[in-house]
Amino acid sequence: MNLLGDVARWFADPAHYRGSDAVQTRILEHLEVSGLAVLVGILVALPVGLYLGHTGRFAFVAVNVANIGRAIPSLAAIALAIPIAGTLLGVEHGLGFWPTFFALIPLAIPPILTNAYVAVRGVDRDVIEAARGMGVSEAGILRRIELPLALPLILAGIRTAAVNVIATATLGALVAFGGLGRYIVDGLALQEFDRLFAGALLVALLAIAVEVALRTFERAAVSPGIRVRQGAL
Repeated sequence: MNLLGDVARWFADPAHYRGSDAVQTRILEHLEVSGLAVLVGILVALPVGLYLGHTGRFAFVAVNVANIGRAIPSLAAIALAIPIAGTLLGVEHGLGFWPTFFALIPLAIPPILTNAYVAVRGVDRDVIEAARGMGVSEAGILRRIELPLALPLILAGIRTAAVNVIATATLGALVAFGGLGRYIVDGLALQEFDRLFAGALLVALLAIAVEVALRTFERAAVSPGIRVRQGAL
């Protein structure tokens, strides 16, 4: 079997770029659920991580959340999200977009929270004390000193979360969601291995593209001085 040739022919078939099962439609579905889950993860985890890092209190929260996030199997998270989505939506069994979305949020939170905590706690304490001595408020210290210095590690946490979520969103096809996982699950069920491998390749390429895009954003957002300083450490 010439699998590579079959996969190339699958991508060259115009039928795969039309209708509800089109490649571009599946990519947009995948990006939509992944992007929203990461966005909610940022809104929830980033303020908590910054607060914990700034105050130095409740460090066990950041550590334990990270451990719990790593311990939850992805498939179990999606299974647990089905009754949650059903309860919130008022239906017996919530399938499709919502259980996938709810399952991805806990996977996005740990790296964002932990990196924000570690990044802020890693800022030189002498600099912080000097700022306090000069009368800078706690909010000013966080906004003007800790946040800029911690930004590279914070963005690295968001990047890790985004790649993890994109990879895991593939499992959403098991609960009737679309996305690129649809090609993998349907390809396996129908024994169409060109479809299966095309889906896996698209997921990998999408994760790489998001990684590159976020690294580019990081280079634009972090000041050159901080990049040079961290590269020298």
